[in-house]
Amino acid sequence: MNHTFDTGTKAGTIGGTLLSASMSIYAEDVTRTIVLAAIGAVVSFGVSLLLRYLTKRWRKRFRNRN
Repeated sequence: MNHTFDTGTKAGTIGGTLLSASMSIYAEDVTRTIVLAAIGAVVSFGVSLLLRYLTKRWRKRFRNRN
């Protein structure tokens, strides 16, 4: 069995799926997603800074013992 799809059929299927999905997305959902992504980025950055600080502090303490 050879299942081949025309490029136009693929593009039409994908385009129709994306268009129908975009019609069910509301501005409030997009805004909420943007805000949550920003909060997540800030928290991630803060945790990275904290871990870097703690790692440097731990290394200094470990070096001083030897």
